Amino acid sequence: MNITAFRPYFMKYLEPVADIFVRLKISPNQISLLALCAGIACAVLFIQREFLLGSVALLISAIFDLIDGSVARKTGAHTDFGAVFDWIVDKYVDALVILGIGLSGIAIISQYYAVPPGTDFGIVAFAIIGSLMNTFIKPVVYAEIGYREKVEGKIDDPLEGVGFFGRPETFLILILGGVTGFIWASVIIIAVCTNLSAIQRIVYLYRTLS
Repeated sequence: MNITAFRPYFMKYLEPVADIFVRLKISPNQISLLALCAGIACAVLFIQREFLLGSVALLISAIFDLIDGSVARKTGAHTDFGAVFDWIVDKYVDALVILGIGLSGIAIISQYYAVPPGTDFGIVAFAIIGSLMNTFIKPVVYAEIGYREKVEGKIDDPLEGVGFFGRPETFLILILGGVTGFIWASVIIIAVCTNLSAIQRIVYLYRTLS
């Protein structure tokens, strides 16, 4: 179980926002670009240690990412390229946002312990790897096993509810860290939990596919 399971609950509150984009005739791919722009803005703000403003930009990026599929459904604009482009944008945003924290120079572990130089950035790198690998598993499963059935433009696969810590949880932790001033703690939580979640998915695949 993860936050993704509650996506329909969140979407009913974002449907009016999606309707606005439909009326403005903004395409799902253009909304994905807006999500990317907001993600880049978040990364830049994080680099400048403007963590509160960066968190706002990240929230906006997340909203854009949620409504692009809704707009596609409402307008019948589902395309294979759009699905692929959405994945690509998501991964760029995930990596850039966490990298922004690393480039900010904020101390993560070294503020409490005497650790070798580069340890803080190493934790950031570990968080980026975990964030990417945790979701990279899914398209690999699609390609190797052949999941192709789509529901409202999204592939229906058994991994959707597997893994306790996914992209929504990552965004939530980052936003909370930016708002509360504990962004360093957010990176540690993401580094640990995304990699554990990836291992959870690998174990699930091993048990079901071996």
